[in-house]
Amino acid sequence: MSRHPLFMPLILLGGLVFGFGLGFSHMARPEVVLNFLTFDDLGLLFVMFGGSIVAGLAFWLVPRLRSNAPLTDRPYGRRLKPFDRNVLIGGSIFGVGWGLSGICPGAAYASLGVGNVTILWAIAGMFLGAYAQGVWRS
Repeated sequence: MSRHPLFMPLILLGGLVFGFGLGFSHMARPEVVLNFLTFDDLGLLFVMFGGSIVAGLAFWLVPRLRSNAPLTDRPYGRRLKPFDRNVLIGGSIFGVGWGLSGICPGAAYASLGVGNVTILWAIAGMFLGAYAQGVWRS
């Protein structure tokens, strides 16, 4: 299957815009996330609501305007995946890691971009966890 030549540059641009947005809104700072998780600052809630509204509108509107994805030319459709023990365990580990470090993977890289070098410990933990999961599953 061939992809549009702009596929990877647009993915990179989307990641840069996402990272800039996280940095600009201070959501790449673990203390902001931890304040949200302890209900001291609900600003992150508004950021998540805003993102959910935009994503929801896009998922509702775009398939009505186009039958195929513009960059891959694959038809839109739901890809249902089973909810099993692995999803539950992985989600639980992700949630505990998010709560302990105050950062999720995307925001961790954006946090590096705003000069938070101590976040490298959390990123190392993410890589270690991904490696352990790969060893465990194989």
